[in-house]
Amino acid sequence: MSDLSSLSVAFPSQSSAARLQLLVLSNGHGEDIIAVRILQALLQQSNPPDIYVLPLVGEGHAYQKLDVPLIGSVRNMPSGGFVYMDSRQLVKDVRGGLLQLTLSQIKAVRRWVNQQKKLGNRTGILAVGDIVPLLFATFSGANYAFVGTAKSEYYVRDEGGLLPRKNKGAKWENFSGSIYHPWERWLMSRPRCRAVFPRDSLTTEILQKFQVPAFDFGNPMMDGLEPSFPTGRFYTADLQQQEINRPLVVTLLPGSRAPEAYNNWETIMVAVSALIASFRDRNSVFHTHSTVVFLGAIAPGLDFTTLTQTLTTQGWRPHAEPPVQLGDSNCLTFKQKNAYLVLTQNAYNDCLHLADLAIAMAGTATEQFVGLGKPAIAIPGDGPQYNPGFAEAQSRLLGPSLILVDQPGQVAKIVQSLFKNPDTLQLIADNGLRRMGQPGAARRIAECLQSKL
Repeated sequence: MSDLSSLSVAFPSQSSAARLQLLVLSNGHGEDIIAVRILQALLQQSNPPDIYVLPLVGEGHAYQKLDVPLIGSVRNMPSGGFVYMDSRQLVKDVRGGLLQLTLSQIKAVRRWVNQQKKLGNRTGILAVGDIVPLLFATFSGANYAFVGTAKSEYYVRDEGGLLPRKNKGAKWENFSGSIYHPWERWLMSRPRCRAVFPRDSLTTEILQKFQVPAFDFGNPMMDGLEPSFPTGRFYTADLQQQEINRPLVVTLLPGSRAPEAYNNWETIMVAVSALIASFRDRNSVFHTHSTVVFLGAIAPGLDFTTLTQTLTTQGWRPHAEPPVQLGDSNCLTFKQKNAYLVLTQNAYNDCLHLADLAIAMAGTATEQFVGLGKPAIAIPGDGPQYNPGFAEAQSRLLGPSLILVDQPGQVAKIVQSLFKNPDTLQLIADNGLRRMGQPGAARRIAECLQSKL
């Protein structure tokens, strides 16, 4: 990919006119990752498009693995893209040059489209995220498609109807009969908008009632999560005995942004200590498990040293080998009596698949975990991302699969309750799969883009 820190405009020659020229706009790190998954699937199609990108938030590092040209300026903002959660963050971004950056990006998109038209090329825009890239696409003059990652009808309703809300302003979210407001639906129903890909079936169903060209293809967030081992690796012919002997596995998801993730980690470790204490109780529902294993799924950008300092102060000591096999030879293992804790930055998928449940203070990672049919217990932090407002909204999005607690010490009681009620676990499994969808969405979206654009 072209230099991310400066303006780098690239245009194709006329020899590529037979192929679609596709510009991808995304506004956030998570959106960049989703866009990359779709682009990887597109590149595997016959006669794939020529691809160009413009990440509207951040520097778009996720695109580097594709080696695709950048058409305009990019810059990290102080908020990291979380301006919608805190007006103070927006003020910081404006002072940091947000308006100038946005203006230059609008000009870059128009310049790219006009240049393609002069060359006689077929053009299309894929907008990934929320109304911001959708606006860019709508007024670009090109045909476009939209992957809506930010909104879901589950924020305001479930299959049974509207959710009860304490917030007096909550009616505003659904005042027109959809989580997507009339002006957003107008942008999605223009003739040049060829396809809209909502994040779940319920949202698709509502949008279709408003004549939006919405397709129910699933959520690309659930793609690319395959573990490094066969998913039935724990089990033998004697399933019951195998289940009793295997460890209870809890994945820890502190988020990916520093310094917030370090604060989240300290909070999570309080919950871990409380869970270990309940695990040793002879009356515990876990008394049949010989050990408990905690898997810390740590983002590559975080510092192991900072995390291990917290472990050391709480009595964890280095241990030679991890108690479960992970696809990461560089993981660090710690032990405390009959409990193990493994830190890994390279076995994220394994951490999701091995776990029985998660203690979570993360955005995308929590949703992916729930999408595998597993329960997550969340502890609202101080933000800027995983604050009480975000956590409450995420609990509406994920329904019974995400359980909020006020204090980390309450996690142990919730875990005990969950594993005493297998019917609840089954409900959570069904709910997570329904809300997040089946894998393969990126391929299905790519095939649709090929035909619609």
